[in-house]
Amino acid sequence: MLYNRELSWISFNERVMQEAQDRSVPLLQRLRFLGIYSNNQDEFFKVRVANLERMMLLRGARTKEMQGGDTLETLLGKIYDRLNGLQQAFEQTYREILTEMEGYGIFIVDETLLTEEQMLFCRDYFADKISPLLVPLVVRKSTKLPFLRDGRIYHAVKMTGCGSGKGSVVRYAVIEIPGTATLPRFIVLPPSAKGKTDIIFVDDIIRLCLDEVFFMFDYDKIEAYAFKFMRDAEMSLDDDVNKSIIEKMEQGINKRRHGRPVRLVYDKEMPADLLATITGKLGLRPGENVSLGGRYHLMRDLMKFPKVDPELEYHNPAPLRHPAIKPFSSIIDVIRRQDILLNYPYYTFNHFIDFLREAAMDPKTVSISMTLYRTAERSKIIRALINAAKNGKKVVVFMELLARFDEERNIENAETLRQAGIKVIYGIEGLKVHSKLVLVERREGSKIKGYVHVGTGNFNEDTAGVYSDFSLFTANQEVAEDARQVFEFLQTSYKHMETRQLLVSPFNMRKSFDDLIDAEIENAKKKKKAYIYAKCNSLTDEKIIQRLYKASAAGVKVRLIIRGACCLMPEQDEISENIKGISIVDKYLEHARLFIFCNGGKERAFIGSADWMTRNLNRRVEVVIPILDKKILAVLRKVFSIQWHDNVKARDLKDPLLNLYRGDEENAAVGERIRSQVALYDYYASLE
Repeated sequence: MLYNRELSWISFNERVMQEAQDRSVPLLQRLRFLGIYSNNQDEFFKVRVANLERMMLLRGARTKEMQGGDTLETLLGKIYDRLNGLQQAFEQTYREILTEMEGYGIFIVDETLLTEEQMLFCRDYFADKISPLLVPLVVRKSTKLPFLRDGRIYHAVKMTGCGSGKGSVVRYAVIEIPGTATLPRFIVLPPSAKGKTDIIFVDDIIRLCLDEVFFMFDYDKIEAYAFKFMRDAEMSLDDDVNKSIIEKMEQGINKRRHGRPVRLVYDKEMPADLLATITGKLGLRPGENVSLGGRYHLMRDLMKFPKVDPELEYHNPAPLRHPAIKPFSSIIDVIRRQDILLNYPYYTFNHFIDFLREAAMDPKTVSISMTLYRTAERSKIIRALINAAKNGKKVVVFMELLARFDEERNIENAETLRQAGIKVIYGIEGLKVHSKLVLVERREGSKIKGYVHVGTGNFNEDTAGVYSDFSLFTANQEVAEDARQVFEFLQTSYKHMETRQLLVSPFNMRKSFDDLIDAEIENAKKKKKAYIYAKCNSLTDEKIIQRLYKASAAGVKVRLIIRGACCLMPEQDEISENIKGISIVDKYLEHARLFIFCNGGKERAFIGSADWMTRNLNRRVEVVIPILDKKILAVLRKVFSIQWHDNVKARDLKDPLLNLYRGDEENAAVGERIRSQVALYDYYASLE
């Protein structure tokens, strides 16, 4: 019994919207959760729905049964039905939040509600900031519509003229709204009254100034209606052996920009003739590819809504320092003495940056090897690596270029590193490198010793403030030798690789997890204590799921914390009676991967970059590390326990369609409320 991955993911995104509907969440943060929901949904359409539609085009009537038992056609119908219903909930939630904001004196106004002073401000802002960025496109019947970029907002403009005695003349045009990289989407206006904060969309400033954009045309009436346009995000790479990987990537990115249209969302007030003109020019078919929307689109920009009232925002505590790491002291010395576990954002990410900076300056450092997947825009990680090269260290970086929607930044980073004299490895055919691995090698006496980092999240100081991830630092030399093996494989991928401590996909990770689960099954059959606790982003691999069902049947106690898609169905009679699952969606994005096995009473735990997904286990280079330090093992066991007993932000996965908040019975009995992300900060603070 499996639940479909796409439908499960939609349920996850609904949990994100629930945060926007939760009145205990600060009001402006609720607005930003709507932005996160919108961003997630856009990516879902461009990646997952586009892939299903591509399969439909290729297979036609020969569609086979999909995961969960539906045909491809039926599944697509269910997806659109769910998303259409959620879109209505989104719009209602948005309206309710705007009404609540007005109670705090914060108003979203459009061009029809401006005072004279605000109108003058908007026209000045348009002339100074917006007008130089606009390139209006006049739509003619005899010509094709110029290329429209994916993921942008456009105004479809209709001008109805007086006709000069020959009947009414209608003209159409398209205007691209400047993106947030060049202009903020929301502009705070001069207040219309004392105690009021008025905010306007840039879209509406352009609507106000349409007369200035189209001053050369004679018309009686001019109207603008928003639409957004999405293309298939699949990126195919040329197999020409004479081209470098960088050339192939750049061409692939360009092809994706011109990908097949997959969805157009338009203002439901748009006149039928204007809609027909736009869809006809874009080559879109009616129905599933064209969806009704509201006045505003690309609502992901709500994530960047102005912080106009601090009282309506989350007040997150400052990240902690790890108790073993003292200011202005050597982190490497600490790691030599003991393994260090960090859990972001509860602990500061600066510890990792300081580790790299120290290695870059340390006279004993011989080399630094590192995998990179996604980085911050102005990455301190990149600067530390360049500094290491300038200090004469051998630096090797595996830059995974195929990080969806971050490819261009990765290409730029790779070139920057290469120009600094760093050896940059670009890719392995058929394998995406998703591991979060660093190996620092130092000359200590007559020996070279390795210091290793294995993490669950990207080396990105921006996302480390909102993503919940683990980082483990160790000077265990067996682990260091394993890390050397991984980096040797990345440089000469024809080699077979064997590791003693690290679980590395696609080599020994799947078999290792299979063996660990099977051992629990055998212990349960012998009436020994047996349990599996797993926390990851997604659980979609059918073989792992079937093994967990087998474990449940044998009596193994399975507890799952799965943030996103979960194809396993917990608590089903005769299938998964001993499996329970929850999903936690809160102010931080739950991104860490943690696996704990009873192991006959000698508990074993692992953290790493891999989810229990087929792609992670079969088609990616992932690294998972065993926890060898008993104190850290106890910490991780406590972390899982705190999260498992969350009865504030946890949702029960028993029925994925309901997304019911889950109250732990034992805690509820004593009236204790546990919000795990708050409790975890308090727990780590207590360790000091």
